[in-house]
Amino acid sequence: MGFLVHGEHEYEFDDRVLAHLKVVIGQKLMRHEGFFLSWSKTPDEGSGRISLWLSPASTLAFRFGGSKPPEINMLWLKVLSARSHASRGLVVITEDEAESFARNNPDLL
Repeated sequence: MGFLVHGEHEYEFDDRVLAHLKVVIGQKLMRHEGFFLSWSKTPDEGSGRISLWLSPASTLAFRFGGSKPPEINMLWLKVLSARSHASRGLVVITEDEAESFARNNPDLL
């Protein structure tokens, strides 16, 4: 497990998810885009949702638990990126959800 560090707060993510978020967030921030990053908390975390406003002025760090970089799924990246332009911003979805989205929305990729 790894952590997205936003200011003084740390948010735990699986290293594989975090690696994909790092790429998409980096691309958006390099384009000077501000956006929301949102995800659902697990029942173990108390359920609910978290949304963070990210902008080029945000202080971010990505801290990975594993010693080896996870393999990147280009389709997952494309779906996360494509969906991030909607009003909800970048919403964390699973790899399976990304594959389903791609099958149902091939024209958006």
